Parts: sequence; C-alpha cells; structure tokens
Amino acid sequence: MRTRYSSAQIVLHWLVFVLVVLAYATMDIKNTFAKGSLIRELLTLTHYSLGFCVLFLMCVRLFVRAMYVTPAIKPLPPRWQNCLAAITHAVVYLMFICLPALGILSQYYGGHDWTIFNIRMPGSYLPDLPLQKQLKNLHGWLADAGYYLIGLHTFAALWHHYRRRDNTLIRMLPGKNQRDKSLLRE
Repeated sequence: MRTRYSSAQIVLHWLVFVLVVLAYATMDIKNTFAKGSLIRELLTLTHYSLGFCVLFLMCVRLFVRAMYVTPAIKPLPPRWQNCLAAITHAVVYLMFICLPALGILSQYYGGHDWTIFNIRMPGSYLPDLPLQKQLKNLHGWLADAGYYLIGLHTFAALWHHYRRRDNTLIRMLPGKNQRDKSLLRE
C-alpha cells in the first residue's frame, strides 16, 4: 500500500502551486504600474498564460487523481476530518478550474483581441459587455476567495504535520520515502 502520492501527483501539485502563486503575483504587481504601460500589459498577458496553464494542469490532475488510490493518513484522523478534507479538496479543484475558465470566458466576451502565449485567441463575434463584466467580477471575487482557500489548505497541512504529527503533509512532499519517518519525529 502506498504511503505517499504518486510522483506525477506530487509534481503536478507543486507545479500548479507555483503557477497559481505567479498568476496571483502578476495581477498584484500589475496594479503598481500605470495603465497602458508596456510592463503592465506584459504582466496581464503573462497572467492569462499562467491561468491557462493552471486550467490545463488542473484537468490533468483530475485525470491523474482518478488513476491512483489516495494514500491513507497515519495515524487515522477522525471521520469528520476526512469528510472536511474531501470537501476542501473538491472546492480547491473546483476553484482552480473555474477561476481560469471564468477569466478565459471574460476575455472571450470582451470584444477585443487577447492572447495566450502570444497566440491570438478567438473573441466572440457578438461581444456581450454586461456578461463580460459579470464574469470578470466573479473571476475577481473567486480570486480573492482563493487567498483564504490557499491559506486554509496550507494551515491544515501544517496543523496535521506539527500538531497531529501524522503523515498528511509528508504524503505530498517531493523526495525519497526514507524521509517519512524522520519528518514525523521532528
């Protein structure tokens, strides 16, 4: 029986994490530059490309997750914690699939040219600016909620590691299986 997630799951988890951090950072940093400036435009286009990568990799993660059994947490947590973890993971997956999808749809209905990786993306022939604004607002609201969700996910992993002293965090850390026992003793 596996004690850790598969290498593919671990790589995808941490790659998505890095891409999400960069996607958030590009939007936060973008706001420090003047509208219409080249750097602001570059950060915006980078954000679109990163968001597309997050969407693609989250879909890959769903596929990979279906291929492997989730490794058990040792020692076994109470049932309510397993239920809460399952709900939280479902929300994380839903969040980071819906968030970039809403961003893409917002651009599609915006009535202007836009690109991903400097490749021109199709826009709607009949722009719907009220819908575009609603999609953009929902995208922004979900992005703000994402900060809390990421914080909750991180807190739970650290709480399991340092307070419960179980293998929840260790199951997703990159590296060799030999570290597992030494990390639990810390």
